[in-house]
Amino acid sequence: MKMIWALIVIVAILAVLGFGLFILGHKGIISNTAPSGTIRIVAAEDFYGNIAQQLGGDKVSVTSIISNPNVDPHEYESSVQDSIAITNANIVIENGLQYDTWMDKLLSASPNPNRILITGGTVAPNLLQENPHVWYGIDNISVIASAVTNALIKTDPADAALFQSNLAAFNASLVPITTKMNEIGTQYAGTAVGLTETVYLYQTEAMGLGVLTPFDFEKAIAEGNDPSAQDVNTANKQIANKQISVLIYNSQTVTPITTNLLDMAQANGIPVVPVTETMPPNDTYQGWMMDELNALASALAQSH
Repeated sequence: MKMIWALIVIVAILAVLGFGLFILGHKGIISNTAPSGTIRIVAAEDFYGNIAQQLGGDKVSVTSIISNPNVDPHEYESSVQDSIAITNANIVIENGLQYDTWMDKLLSASPNPNRILITGGTVAPNLLQENPHVWYGIDNISVIASAVTNALIKTDPADAALFQSNLAAFNASLVPITTKMNEIGTQYAGTAVGLTETVYLYQTEAMGLGVLTPFDFEKAIAEGNDPSAQDVNTANKQIANKQISVLIYNSQTVTPITTNLLDMAQANGIPVVPVTETMPPNDTYQGWMMDELNALASALAQSH
């Protein structure tokens, strides 16, 4: 009899624990859901998420997987929460071009024929050689925003007019950025600058700045590899001999080699402009781009 009662108690405890785990598990799923009728969007990176939020307004619920400026998007490892968000998403935005390959794994693990996938690197009309940072091209981001708007309209046709209006407002907000780039290009085209990696080439090329740093050096740093000794020596000499006016430094991809360039630039009185691959917290895409351009303009003015 005692054994029977012991079994009953054990079963009861397991039942309570099981129910608790059930509730906890479902709370996790429930917390990831949005109000009925809201379009669920998951963006691999925060800048795409911010743009989607601007375009969708209160009709969307946006989750940006990478929103921490201390996280290297190339090396991110996805979580269970990411998988749940992808499963529930109506629209997913990734960059592609081997930049966020972990997203492809998440998508493959959570197939959904009704989900709309937007890949920035596929949509962007102007790609630089071996350079996945397409969101730094303002012309690219405008086309990507149009693709997001089309996805919103397909998902919620009743609010098409609102989405089109939001797109027009977004494109208008890009005008000051292109105006600033044109001003910098007009005043400083041909000025020699250095880059620690490829992220800012979409801007420097558009403004006509002369990047002296060997491309293979930039590419190696961007991909997490060590540049050749010859390229490192070249980059070091360009700073030591003050051949560049400004060093544009990716503060999210830091290695002993790039830190050495930073230290050398500061020691030689060469202005340094920090840039990031992902958007700073509590910012907007437009504010982020403009802040970096203003910093660059100030550095170029200081160097002349």
